[in-house]
Amino acid sequence: MTTVFTRRRFLKSAALSMGALGLYRTVSAQDAPKSGAPNFIVIVSDDQSWCGSSLLSDPEEPDSKSDFYETPALERLAARGMRFTQGYSPAPFCCPTRRSLLIGQTPARHVYQKDQERWPAEYRKQLTIPRMLKAANPEYRTAHFGKWDFRTDRVTPEELGYDVSDGYTGNFTGGAKGTGGPSAQEDPKLIFGITERACAFMEQQVEAGKPFYMQVSHYAVHLDIFYRQESFDAWKTREPGAKHTMPEFAAMTEDMDTGIGILLDKVDALGLRDNTYVFFMSDNGGRLEMLGQEGKTQRRNYPLRDGKGSMYEGGIRVPFIAAGPGIEAGSVSRVPVTGLDFLPTLADYAGYPEPLPPVLDGGSMREVLSNRGRGTVRRMHPFLLFHHAVDRKPQTAIIHDDWKLVRNWDEKRTELFKLSEDLSEAKDLSGKNPEKTKELERMMTAFLTEVGADTGRQPE
Repeated sequence: MTTVFTRRRFLKSAALSMGALGLYRTVSAQDAPKSGAPNFIVIVSDDQSWCGSSLLSDPEEPDSKSDFYETPALERLAARGMRFTQGYSPAPFCCPTRRSLLIGQTPARHVYQKDQERWPAEYRKQLTIPRMLKAANPEYRTAHFGKWDFRTDRVTPEELGYDVSDGYTGNFTGGAKGTGGPSAQEDPKLIFGITERACAFMEQQVEAGKPFYMQVSHYAVHLDIFYRQESFDAWKTREPGAKHTMPEFAAMTEDMDTGIGILLDKVDALGLRDNTYVFFMSDNGGRLEMLGQEGKTQRRNYPLRDGKGSMYEGGIRVPFIAAGPGIEAGSVSRVPVTGLDFLPTLADYAGYPEPLPPVLDGGSMREVLSNRGRGTVRRMHPFLLFHHAVDRKPQTAIIHDDWKLVRNWDEKRTELFKLSEDLSEAKDLSGKNPEKTKELERMMTAFLTEVGADTGRQPE
């Protein structure tokens, strides 16, 4: 059961008095292992757009941050490490992204296939991050806190290798019923209960001398909108922005950021900073509209086109940060990366002894992370591909070098964009560049055929 935070208990946590909560013993920095296998923390926000925080996702793009929300913890994490201007979620929706993060495979392989009756059993057989780390070093302890949201086959975190978790959770667990809020709660979106359990898990591993992997999956900032009353009181009189105007949403965003800040403080207090990699990303882009938002004069995801559910940049380009030993503080990388890269990257750092499965679509980010953001993420294919169909509107996007092709299968529409010159994807260049369009179409079609992905096309 989630522990409800009162204001007093929250302040104690923010002050790093976690031991005073009486839930676990106090462990100090001197107890932390000084060498050995690295620790890994992956923090995932929900429906947070590329410009949904006060962090400039691209320092050269002034509109790549919110004109209203404030997220000092995310700014602090980026200052500690590297932000990626072109970070991508594996999908523009929650569930397929979460499945993909765990096994390093695009949803085209394991969600949107034609043989839907077979893929749940096949998914359970895949190499997952927890299984990989335990194969690299049996000492690893693994945990998942917050939103699981796997749907369909109801596979649990423990079945896929986690030692500790919140169980089979989903949107409703975090208060997303489509009818509640905006309103105040003591523990909005379960932010502080999740954070408390995450900090307790880290203390336990330090005390036991065990390396760990932990994914912290927030329910915020997915709808419905819940927040602490004091957060809302501080926001309701502030001047709104052009694209972000809603104080209730700003308060929820701030509360999630506060939880992230508590977690970062705990890493420092336990002496883990020099041996722990922390990654942050959103599971997909931000929503375009929401009930209760007033006075907006600019698109919510501006300068990106569209939002959650779309294969345009607003649906898949997300805030993406990495910090840890060997990653230069305050660095910026323009190398495209994706959540699919987590498993190969962690395998690289942890010394996984076997060849990785040939079905992986991600690659190790280690070269880029250790080289001030420069270098290459070597993947099985030279492109990033995004796809959904079956119970979604059939769409595919493929990014290769600086070019992006978007295919709407139902409407038989193909568009081509050059992202470095057209971040908003306003200029379709397919007519002017037929050869490049055909090249990307061939890559896209060959891959979808190879993995048996459904595109909704009728057989000819």
